[in-house]
Amino acid sequence: MKNINNALLIILLLFEIGFTQTEQIKDTRPVSVYPSIQDFTKVLDDVFNDPNFSNAHWGVVIQSLQTGEYFYKRNENKNFMPASNMKLFTSAFGLLDLGAEFQYETSLYIKGRIDEEIVKGDLIIKGSGDPTITGRFYNDDPNYVFSLWADSLKELGVEEIRGNIIADDDVFDDIGLGSGWSWDDETYYYSAPSSGVSLNDNCVDISIVPSEKIDSKALITYRPNTKYVTVLNDIATVSDDSVTKLEFYRDRGTNIIHCYGTIRLSEPKYTESISVNNPTKFTAVVFKEILESKGISVKGYAADVDETLEALDYTTLTKLYYQLAPKLEQIVKVINKRSNNLYSEQLLKTIGYRHEKVGTTDNGIKSAEVYLKQMGIDPDNIQIVDGSGLSRMNLITPMQLNNLLRYMFRSKVYNSFYESLPIAGVDGTISRRMKNTRAENNVRAKTGYINSVRSLSGYVTTADGEMLTFVMVANNFLVPLSLAENIQDLVCILLSNFSRGKK
Repeated sequence: MKNINNALLIILLLFEIGFTQTEQIKDTRPVSVYPSIQDFTKVLDDVFNDPNFSNAHWGVVIQSLQTGEYFYKRNENKNFMPASNMKLFTSAFGLLDLGAEFQYETSLYIKGRIDEEIVKGDLIIKGSGDPTITGRFYNDDPNYVFSLWADSLKELGVEEIRGNIIADDDVFDDIGLGSGWSWDDETYYYSAPSSGVSLNDNCVDISIVPSEKIDSKALITYRPNTKYVTVLNDIATVSDDSVTKLEFYRDRGTNIIHCYGTIRLSEPKYTESISVNNPTKFTAVVFKEILESKGISVKGYAADVDETLEALDYTTLTKLYYQLAPKLEQIVKVINKRSNNLYSEQLLKTIGYRHEKVGTTDNGIKSAEVYLKQMGIDPDNIQIVDGSGLSRMNLITPMQLNNLLRYMFRSKVYNSFYESLPIAGVDGTISRRMKNTRAENNVRAKTGYINSVRSLSGYVTTADGEMLTFVMVANNFLVPLSLAENIQDLVCILLSNFSRGKK
Protein backbone atom coordinates (compact mmCIF):
# COMPACT_ATOMS: atom_id res chain seq x y z
CA MET A 1 0.00 0.00 0.00
CA LYS A 2 1.30 3.39 -0.94
CA ASN A 3 2.41 5.52 1.98
CA ILE A 4 0.61 8.87 2.22
CA ASN A 5 3.84 10.75 2.89
CA ASN A 6 5.23 9.56 -0.43
CA ALA A 7 2.03 10.64 -2.14
CA LEU A 8 2.26 14.08 -0.60
CA LEU A 9 5.88 14.39 -1.65
CA ILE A 10 5.05 13.57 -5.26
CA ILE A 11 2.21 16.06 -5.32
CA LEU A 12 4.30 18.78 -3.77
CA LEU A 13 6.99 18.19 -6.38
CA LEU A 14 4.37 18.49 -9.11
CA PHE A 15 3.09 21.59 -7.40
CA GLU A 16 6.53 23.22 -7.34
CA ILE A 17 8.05 22.28 -10.68
CA GLY A 18 5.41 20.71 -12.94
CA PHE A 19 3.45 23.73 -14.03
CA THR A 20 5.45 26.50 -15.64
CA GLN A 21 6.69 28.67 -12.80
CA THR A 22 6.33 29.96 -9.30
CA GLU A 23 6.27 33.60 -8.41
CA GLN A 24 6.04 35.71 -5.28
CA ILE A 25 2.65 37.27 -4.53
CA LYS A 26 1.52 39.23 -1.47
CA ASP A 27 2.94 37.36 1.53
CA THR A 28 6.02 36.16 -0.41
CA ARG A 29 5.06 32.50 -0.20
CA PRO A 30 5.16 30.77 -3.62
CA VAL A 31 2.06 30.35 -5.73
CA SER A 32 1.56 27.98 -8.62
CA VAL A 33 0.58 29.27 -12.06
CA TYR A 34 -1.33 26.90 -14.32
CA PRO A 35 -1.64 27.27 -18.11
CA SER A 36 -5.20 25.89 -17.91
CA ILE A 37 -7.72 24.37 -15.53
CA GLN A 38 -7.11 21.04 -17.28
CA ASP A 39 -3.52 21.06 -16.05
CA PHE A 40 -4.71 21.67 -12.51
CA THR A 41 -7.28 18.88 -12.86
CA LYS A 42 -4.45 16.42 -13.53
CA VAL A 43 -2.86 17.36 -10.21
CA LEU A 44 -6.14 16.77 -8.37
CA ASP A 45 -6.60 13.45 -10.16
CA ASP A 46 -3.24 12.33 -8.75
CA VAL A 47 -4.35 13.38 -5.28
CA PHE A 48 -7.71 11.60 -5.30
CA ASN A 49 -6.33 8.50 -7.01
CA ASP A 50 -4.28 7.70 -3.92
CA PRO A 51 -4.34 3.88 -3.66
CA ASN A 52 -5.08 4.08 0.04
CA PHE A 53 -8.63 4.88 -1.09
CA SER A 54 -8.86 2.38 -3.95
CA ASN A 55 -11.71 0.54 -2.20
CA ALA A 56 -13.40 3.75 -1.04
CA HIS A 57 -15.20 6.62 -2.78
CA TRP A 58 -14.39 10.31 -3.15
CA GLY A 59 -17.09 12.79 -4.10
CA VAL A 60 -15.68 16.17 -5.11
CA VAL A 61 -16.88 19.47 -6.62
CA ILE A 62 -14.76 22.63 -6.88
CA GLN A 63 -16.24 25.68 -8.62
CA SER A 64 -15.35 29.32 -9.15
CA LEU A 65 -17.92 31.72 -7.72
CA GLN A 66 -16.49 34.39 -10.02
CA THR A 67 -16.76 32.66 -13.39
CA GLY A 68 -18.91 29.60 -12.65
CA GLU A 69 -16.16 27.40 -14.06
CA TYR A 70 -15.72 23.97 -12.48
CA PHE A 71 -12.14 23.31 -11.40
CA TYR A 72 -12.88 19.68 -10.62
CA LYS A 73 -15.71 17.15 -10.44
CA ARG A 74 -15.60 13.54 -9.28
CA ASN A 75 -18.67 11.38 -8.56
CA GLU A 76 -20.48 14.68 -8.23
CA ASN A 77 -23.97 13.23 -8.73
CA LYS A 78 -23.51 10.07 -6.66
CA ASN A 79 -25.06 9.75 -3.21
CA PHE A 80 -22.76 10.02 -0.18
CA MET A 81 -23.25 10.00 3.56
CA PRO A 82 -22.35 13.60 4.46
CA ALA A 83 -21.86 13.20 8.24
CA SER A 84 -21.82 16.69 9.80
CA ASN A 85 -21.80 18.40 6.41
CA MET A 86 -25.53 17.93 6.92
CA LYS A 87 -25.27 20.88 9.31
CA LEU A 88 -24.57 23.15 6.33
CA PHE A 89 -28.12 22.48 5.21
CA THR A 90 -29.64 22.83 8.67
CA SER A 91 -27.89 26.10 9.48
CA ALA A 92 -28.72 27.48 6.04
CA PHE A 93 -32.39 26.51 6.41
CA GLY A 94 -32.50 28.17 9.83
CA LEU A 95 -30.96 31.45 8.67
CA LEU A 96 -33.12 31.59 5.55
CA ASP A 97 -36.35 30.70 7.35
CA LEU A 98 -36.03 32.33 10.77
CA GLY A 99 -33.51 35.08 10.04
CA ALA A 100 -30.16 35.83 11.65
CA GLU A 101 -31.85 37.97 14.32
CA PHE A 102 -34.22 35.25 15.53
CA GLN A 103 -34.21 34.59 19.28
CA TYR A 104 -35.73 31.74 21.27
CA GLU A 105 -37.66 32.60 24.43
CA THR A 106 -37.91 30.45 27.55
CA SER A 107 -40.50 31.70 30.03
CA LEU A 108 -41.57 31.09 33.62
CA TYR A 109 -45.32 31.19 34.28
CA ILE A 110 -47.35 30.84 37.43
CA LYS A 111 -50.53 28.82 37.50
CA GLY A 112 -52.07 30.30 40.60
CA ARG A 113 -51.06 33.38 42.55
CA ILE A 114 -48.43 34.76 44.90
CA ASP A 115 -49.93 35.39 48.33
CA GLU A 116 -47.31 37.30 50.35
CA GLU A 117 -44.40 34.85 50.75
CA ILE A 118 -46.23 31.84 49.29
CA VAL A 119 -46.73 30.76 45.69
CA LYS A 120 -50.13 29.07 45.74
CA GLY A 121 -49.96 27.05 42.55
CA ASP A 122 -47.52 25.63 40.03
CA LEU A 123 -44.54 27.20 38.32
CA ILE A 124 -44.34 26.37 34.61
CA ILE A 125 -41.18 26.51 32.50
CA LYS A 126 -42.47 27.04 28.95
CA GLY A 127 -39.90 26.01 26.38
CA SER A 128 -39.57 27.05 22.76
CA GLY A 129 -36.75 24.70 21.79
CA ASP A 130 -33.97 26.98 23.03
CA PRO A 131 -30.74 24.95 23.29
CA THR A 132 -28.64 27.79 24.75
CA ILE A 133 -29.36 27.58 28.49
CA THR A 134 -25.84 26.33 29.09
CA GLY A 135 -22.56 27.59 30.47
CA ARG A 136 -21.43 28.24 26.89
CA PHE A 137 -23.43 31.48 26.84
CA TYR A 138 -23.51 32.26 30.56
CA ASN A 139 -19.95 32.49 31.81
CA ASP A 140 -19.54 28.73 32.21
CA ASP A 141 -22.54 28.56 34.56
CA PRO A 142 -25.29 26.22 33.29
CA ASN A 143 -27.51 27.21 36.23
CA TYR A 144 -27.31 30.94 35.51
CA VAL A 145 -30.82 31.49 34.09
CA PHE A 146 -32.63 29.43 36.71
CA SER A 147 -30.56 30.95 39.51
CA LEU A 148 -31.56 34.38 38.21
CA TRP A 149 -35.22 33.41 38.32
CA ALA A 150 -34.85 31.97 41.82
CA ASP A 151 -33.13 35.14 43.02
CA SER A 152 -35.94 37.22 41.51
CA LEU A 153 -38.53 35.19 43.40
CA LYS A 154 -36.54 35.71 46.61
CA GLU A 155 -36.59 39.45 45.96
CA LEU A 156 -40.39 39.24 45.78
CA GLY A 157 -40.29 37.70 49.24
CA VAL A 158 -41.26 34.19 48.12
CA GLU A 159 -40.31 31.55 50.68
CA GLU A 160 -42.55 28.66 49.71
CA ILE A 161 -44.07 27.09 46.59
CA ARG A 162 -47.05 24.91 47.38
CA GLY A 163 -47.45 23.60 43.86
CA ASN A 164 -45.27 21.74 41.40
CA ILE A 165 -42.43 22.67 39.06
CA ILE A 166 -43.54 21.69 35.57
CA ALA A 167 -41.51 21.88 32.37
CA ASP A 168 -43.57 22.23 29.19
CA ASP A 169 -41.77 20.88 26.11
CA ASP A 170 -44.83 20.53 23.88
CA VAL A 171 -43.45 22.70 21.08
CA PHE A 172 -41.55 19.53 20.05
CA ASP A 173 -42.48 15.89 19.86
CA ASP A 174 -41.06 13.45 22.38
CA ILE A 175 -38.82 11.62 19.90
CA GLY A 176 -35.45 12.80 21.14
CA LEU A 177 -33.14 10.62 19.05
CA GLY A 178 -32.68 10.78 15.31
CA SER A 179 -33.61 8.12 12.79
CA GLY A 180 -30.72 5.74 12.23
CA TRP A 181 -28.62 6.88 15.18
CA SER A 182 -26.38 4.19 16.66
CA TRP A 183 -27.65 2.81 19.96
CA ASP A 184 -24.12 2.58 21.38
CA ASP A 185 -23.63 6.36 20.98
CA GLU A 186 -26.65 7.16 23.12
CA THR A 187 -24.62 7.68 26.31
CA TYR A 188 -22.50 10.51 24.96
CA TYR A 189 -23.09 14.25 24.52
CA TYR A 190 -23.13 14.08 20.73
CA SER A 191 -26.26 11.91 20.93
CA ALA A 192 -28.07 14.03 23.52
CA PRO A 193 -31.83 13.88 22.83
CA SER A 194 -33.61 16.96 21.54
CA SER A 195 -36.40 18.48 23.62
CA GLY A 196 -38.62 21.55 23.77
CA VAL A 197 -37.02 22.41 27.12
CA SER A 198 -33.25 22.12 27.39
CA LEU A 199 -30.54 22.58 30.00
CA ASN A 200 -26.75 22.20 29.78
CA ASP A 201 -26.92 20.64 26.30
CA ASN A 202 -29.15 17.95 27.90
CA CYS A 203 -26.11 16.49 29.62
CA VAL A 204 -24.36 16.24 32.94
CA ASP A 205 -20.66 17.07 32.86
CA ILE A 206 -18.73 14.45 34.83
CA SER A 207 -15.28 15.45 36.13
CA ILE A 208 -12.77 12.85 37.31
CA VAL A 209 -9.55 13.41 39.23
CA PRO A 210 -7.25 10.71 40.60
CA SER A 211 -7.18 9.90 44.29
CA GLU A 212 -4.08 10.69 46.30
CA LYS A 213 -3.50 6.95 46.77
CA ILE A 214 -2.91 4.20 44.24
CA ASP A 215 -5.69 1.59 44.10
CA SER A 216 -8.17 4.03 45.64
CA LYS A 217 -11.24 5.12 43.73
CA ALA A 218 -10.96 8.31 41.71
CA LEU A 219 -12.91 11.38 42.81
CA ILE A 220 -16.00 12.17 40.74
CA THR A 221 -18.03 15.37 40.65
CA TYR A 222 -20.63 16.48 38.14
CA ARG A 223 -22.70 19.45 37.15
CA PRO A 224 -25.43 20.30 37.39
CA ASN A 225 -25.04 18.70 40.81
CA THR A 226 -28.42 17.00 40.78
CA LYS A 227 -30.14 13.96 42.24
CA TYR A 228 -31.71 13.38 38.84
CA VAL A 229 -28.76 11.17 37.90
CA THR A 230 -27.08 8.32 39.76
CA VAL A 231 -23.35 8.09 39.08
CA LEU A 232 -21.66 4.78 39.89
CA ASN A 233 -17.91 5.05 40.41
CA ASP A 234 -15.74 2.12 39.43
CA ILE A 235 -12.62 4.09 38.42
CA ALA A 236 -9.36 3.13 40.11
CA THR A 237 -6.31 5.35 40.57
CA VAL A 238 -3.23 3.62 39.16
CA SER A 239 0.49 4.34 39.11
CA ASP A 240 2.05 6.54 36.45
CA ASP A 241 3.64 3.56 34.72
CA SER A 242 0.12 2.36 33.91
CA VAL A 243 -2.44 3.95 31.57
CA THR A 244 -5.55 6.09 31.84
CA LYS A 245 -8.50 4.33 30.26
CA LEU A 246 -11.98 5.60 31.06
CA GLU A 247 -15.34 4.35 29.84
CA PHE A 248 -18.92 5.43 30.49
CA TYR A 249 -22.32 3.90 29.99
CA ARG A 250 -25.80 5.16 30.83
CA ASP A 251 -28.33 2.36 31.21
CA ARG A 252 -30.85 2.80 28.42
CA GLY A 253 -34.07 4.51 29.48
CA THR A 254 -32.58 5.49 32.85
CA ASN A 255 -30.24 8.05 34.36
CA ILE A 256 -27.90 5.52 35.96
CA ILE A 257 -24.41 6.34 34.71
CA HIS A 258 -21.59 3.83 35.04
CA CYS A 259 -18.04 5.20 35.15
CA TYR A 260 -15.30 2.61 35.03
CA GLY A 261 -11.65 2.16 34.14
CA THR A 262 -8.36 3.59 35.41
CA ILE A 263 -6.78 7.02 35.80
CA ARG A 264 -3.06 7.67 36.36
CA LEU A 265 -1.97 9.25 39.62
CA SER A 266 -0.57 12.38 37.90
CA GLU A 267 -3.38 12.73 35.36
CA PRO A 268 -5.08 16.15 35.20
CA LYS A 269 -8.84 16.46 35.59
CA TYR A 270 -10.78 14.61 32.91
CA THR A 271 -14.29 15.72 31.94
CA GLU A 272 -16.90 13.84 29.91
CA SER A 273 -20.42 15.01 29.10
CA ILE A 274 -23.06 12.30 29.38
CA SER A 275 -26.57 12.64 27.96
CA VAL A 276 -29.64 12.42 30.18
CA ASN A 277 -32.87 10.57 29.65
CA ASN A 278 -35.92 12.90 29.48
CA PRO A 279 -34.18 16.31 29.38
CA THR A 280 -37.50 18.03 30.13
CA LYS A 281 -37.88 16.43 33.54
CA PHE A 282 -34.14 16.90 34.12
CA THR A 283 -34.67 20.65 33.65
CA ALA A 284 -37.62 20.74 36.05
CA VAL A 285 -35.72 18.78 38.72
CA VAL A 286 -32.66 21.03 38.50
CA PHE A 287 -34.80 24.19 38.76
CA LYS A 288 -36.55 22.75 41.83
CA GLU A 289 -33.16 21.99 43.40
CA ILE A 290 -31.91 25.51 42.66
CA LEU A 291 -35.01 27.03 44.29
CA GLU A 292 -34.45 24.88 47.37
CA SER A 293 -30.76 25.80 47.49
CA LYS A 294 -31.85 29.46 47.66
CA GLY A 295 -34.04 28.75 50.67
CA ILE A 296 -37.36 28.48 48.80
CA SER A 297 -39.31 25.44 49.96
CA VAL A 298 -41.08 23.46 47.21
CA LYS A 299 -43.92 21.29 48.50
CA GLY A 300 -44.77 19.72 45.18
CA TYR A 301 -42.76 17.67 42.72
CA ALA A 302 -40.82 18.31 39.53
CA ALA A 303 -42.44 16.97 36.38
CA ASP A 304 -42.50 16.78 32.61
CA VAL A 305 -45.77 18.33 31.40
CA ASP A 306 -46.73 14.92 30.00
CA GLU A 307 -46.94 13.59 33.57
CA THR A 308 -49.69 16.08 34.45
CA LEU A 309 -53.36 15.57 33.70
CA GLU A 310 -54.50 19.14 33.04
CA ALA A 311 -53.95 20.97 29.76
CA LEU A 312 -52.24 24.31 30.10
CA ASP A 313 -54.01 27.43 28.84
CA TYR A 314 -51.38 30.18 28.81
CA THR A 315 -53.99 32.89 28.32
CA THR A 316 -55.05 32.24 31.91
CA LEU A 317 -51.52 32.11 33.34
CA THR A 318 -49.23 34.93 34.45
CA LYS A 319 -45.78 35.26 32.93
CA LEU A 320 -43.26 36.03 35.66
CA TYR A 321 -39.94 36.05 33.79
CA TYR A 322 -38.48 35.21 30.42
CA GLN A 323 -35.04 34.65 28.96
CA LEU A 324 -34.18 35.50 25.36
CA ALA A 325 -31.52 33.34 23.76
CA PRO A 326 -28.57 34.75 21.81
CA LYS A 327 -29.44 35.55 18.21
CA LEU A 328 -29.55 32.73 15.68
CA GLU A 329 -26.37 34.00 14.01
CA GLN A 330 -24.60 33.09 17.26
CA ILE A 331 -26.34 29.73 17.53
CA VAL A 332 -25.28 28.66 14.02
CA LYS A 333 -21.69 29.35 15.02
CA VAL A 334 -22.06 26.64 17.67
CA ILE A 335 -23.65 24.36 15.06
CA ASN A 336 -20.88 24.77 12.51
CA LYS A 337 -17.73 25.75 14.39
CA ARG A 338 -18.35 23.31 17.26
CA SER A 339 -20.33 20.81 15.15
CA ASN A 340 -22.97 20.59 17.89
CA ASN A 341 -25.56 17.93 17.09
CA LEU A 342 -28.17 18.97 19.65
CA TYR A 343 -28.33 22.56 18.39
CA SER A 344 -28.80 21.26 14.84
CA GLU A 345 -31.68 18.98 15.80
CA GLN A 346 -33.34 21.73 17.84
CA LEU A 347 -33.11 24.15 14.92
CA LEU A 348 -34.62 21.76 12.39
CA LYS A 349 -37.55 21.02 14.71
CA THR A 350 -38.00 24.75 15.33
CA ILE A 351 -38.50 25.28 11.60
CA GLY A 352 -41.07 22.50 11.65
CA TYR A 353 -42.88 24.10 14.58
CA ARG A 354 -42.98 27.49 12.90
CA HIS A 355 -44.74 26.13 9.84
CA GLU A 356 -46.67 23.09 11.07
CA LYS A 357 -47.26 24.02 14.74
CA VAL A 358 -45.64 20.74 15.77
CA GLY A 359 -41.87 20.60 16.08
CA THR A 360 -40.81 17.33 14.50
CA THR A 361 -37.83 16.43 12.34
CA ASP A 362 -40.12 15.42 9.48
CA ASN A 363 -41.98 18.74 9.66
CA GLY A 364 -38.69 20.61 9.62
CA ILE A 365 -37.51 18.72 6.55
CA LYS A 366 -40.85 19.23 4.82
CA SER A 367 -40.84 22.96 5.59
CA ALA A 368 -37.31 23.33 4.21
CA GLU A 369 -38.16 21.86 0.81
CA VAL A 370 -38.89 25.34 -0.52
CA TYR A 371 -35.24 26.28 0.07
CA LEU A 372 -33.97 23.10 -1.55
CA LYS A 373 -35.91 24.03 -4.68
CA GLN A 374 -34.48 27.54 -4.63
CA MET A 375 -31.00 25.98 -4.49
CA GLY A 376 -31.80 23.92 -7.56
CA ILE A 377 -32.11 20.68 -5.59
CA ASP A 378 -35.00 18.30 -6.26
CA PRO A 379 -36.36 17.26 -2.82
CA ASP A 380 -37.12 13.83 -4.28
CA ASN A 381 -33.45 13.28 -5.11
CA ILE A 382 -32.00 13.95 -1.67
CA GLN A 383 -32.47 11.98 1.55
CA ILE A 384 -32.41 14.02 4.75
CA VAL A 385 -33.41 12.22 7.96
CA ASP A 386 -31.91 14.41 10.71
CA GLY A 387 -30.46 17.86 11.23
CA SER A 388 -26.99 16.94 12.45
CA GLY A 389 -25.72 14.26 10.06
CA LEU A 390 -25.24 11.71 12.83
CA SER A 391 -27.46 9.27 10.95
CA ARG A 392 -25.96 7.05 8.28
CA MET A 393 -29.28 7.25 6.43
CA ASN A 394 -28.65 10.77 5.10
CA LEU A 395 -27.74 10.68 1.41
CA ILE A 396 -26.56 13.79 -0.41
CA THR A 397 -24.59 14.35 -3.61
CA PRO A 398 -21.49 16.56 -3.72
CA MET A 399 -23.21 18.69 -6.37
CA GLN A 400 -26.14 19.29 -4.01
CA LEU A 401 -23.73 20.47 -1.33
CA ASN A 402 -22.08 22.72 -3.87
CA ASN A 403 -25.46 24.13 -4.92
CA LEU A 404 -26.07 25.02 -1.28
CA LEU A 405 -22.74 26.81 -0.92
CA ARG A 406 -23.24 28.70 -4.17
CA TYR A 407 -26.80 29.71 -3.23
CA MET A 408 -25.79 30.91 0.24
CA PHE A 409 -22.98 33.01 -1.26
CA ARG A 410 -25.62 35.10 -3.02
CA SER A 411 -28.18 35.12 -0.21
CA LYS A 412 -28.98 37.94 2.21
CA VAL A 413 -27.75 35.85 5.14
CA TYR A 414 -24.41 34.95 3.56
CA ASN A 415 -22.32 36.89 6.11
CA SER A 416 -23.93 35.08 9.04
CA PHE A 417 -23.52 31.74 7.28
CA TYR A 418 -19.90 32.39 6.28
CA GLU A 419 -18.95 33.65 9.74
CA SER A 420 -20.36 30.46 11.29
CA LEU A 421 -17.87 28.24 9.46
CA PRO A 422 -14.62 27.05 11.07
CA ILE A 423 -11.48 28.90 9.96
CA ALA A 424 -8.48 26.80 8.95
CA GLY A 425 -5.67 27.02 11.51
CA VAL A 426 -7.70 29.41 13.68
CA ASP A 427 -10.87 28.02 15.26
CA GLY A 428 -13.55 25.38 15.29
CA THR A 429 -13.01 21.85 14.09
CA ILE A 430 -10.15 22.82 11.73
CA SER A 431 -8.22 24.99 14.18
CA ARG A 432 -5.17 22.68 14.00
CA ARG A 433 -5.27 21.99 10.30
CA MET A 434 -3.48 23.74 7.40
CA LYS A 435 -1.33 25.88 9.68
CA ASN A 436 1.55 27.90 8.18
CA THR A 437 0.12 27.70 4.68
CA ARG A 438 -1.89 30.03 2.48
CA ALA A 439 -4.97 28.05 3.51
CA GLU A 440 -4.60 29.22 7.12
CA ASN A 441 -7.11 31.97 7.95
CA ASN A 442 -8.39 31.59 4.38
CA VAL A 443 -10.37 28.36 4.16
CA ARG A 444 -13.82 28.48 5.76
CA ALA A 445 -15.24 24.99 5.87
CA LYS A 446 -17.46 22.54 7.72
CA THR A 447 -16.07 19.17 8.70
CA GLY A 448 -18.00 15.94 8.99
CA TYR A 449 -17.18 12.62 10.61
CA ILE A 450 -18.89 9.35 11.36
CA ASN A 451 -17.24 5.96 11.04
CA SER A 452 -15.68 5.59 7.54
CA VAL A 453 -16.92 9.03 6.49
CA ARG A 454 -14.89 12.25 6.38
CA SER A 455 -16.16 15.40 4.70
CA LEU A 456 -14.96 18.97 4.29
CA SER A 457 -16.92 21.61 2.38
CA GLY A 458 -16.81 25.38 2.21
CA TYR A 459 -15.06 28.34 0.62
CA VAL A 460 -11.46 29.17 -0.27
CA THR A 461 -9.80 32.15 -1.97
CA THR A 462 -7.05 31.53 -4.52
CA ALA A 463 -3.79 33.46 -4.72
CA ASP A 464 -5.49 35.64 -7.36
CA GLY A 465 -8.30 36.57 -4.97
CA GLU A 466 -10.82 34.33 -6.74
CA MET A 467 -13.30 32.71 -4.36
CA LEU A 468 -14.17 29.06 -4.89
CA THR A 469 -16.61 26.61 -3.40
CA PHE A 470 -15.32 23.15 -2.64
CA VAL A 471 -16.89 19.89 -1.51
CA MET A 472 -14.84 16.82 -0.57
CA VAL A 473 -16.55 13.75 0.85
CA ALA A 474 -14.88 10.38 1.44
CA ASN A 475 -17.03 7.32 2.14
CA ASN A 476 -16.28 3.69 3.00
CA PHE A 477 -12.55 3.98 3.67
CA LEU A 478 -10.77 1.61 6.03
CA VAL A 479 -7.50 3.52 6.47
CA PRO A 480 -6.85 5.93 9.36
CA LEU A 481 -8.94 9.11 9.41
CA SER A 482 -5.81 11.26 9.17
CA LEU A 483 -5.15 10.03 5.64
CA ALA A 484 -8.48 11.42 4.43
CA GLU A 485 -7.76 14.68 6.25
CA ASN A 486 -4.30 14.90 4.67
CA ILE A 487 -5.82 14.72 1.20
CA GLN A 488 -8.46 17.32 2.04
CA ASP A 489 -5.86 19.66 3.54
CA LEU A 490 -3.54 19.24 0.58
CA VAL A 491 -6.31 20.14 -1.87
CA CYS A 492 -7.19 23.23 0.17
CA ILE A 493 -3.52 24.28 0.14
CA LEU A 494 -3.29 23.72 -3.62
CA LEU A 495 -6.41 25.82 -4.14
CA SER A 496 -5.07 28.57 -1.89
CA ASN A 497 -1.87 28.68 -3.94
CA PHE A 498 -3.60 28.48 -7.32
CA SER A 499 -3.01 31.30 -9.79
CA ARG A 500 -4.14 31.79 -13.37
CA GLY A 501 -1.05 33.95 -13.97
CA LYS A 502 -0.55 37.67 -14.51
CA LYS A 503 -3.48 39.49 -16.02
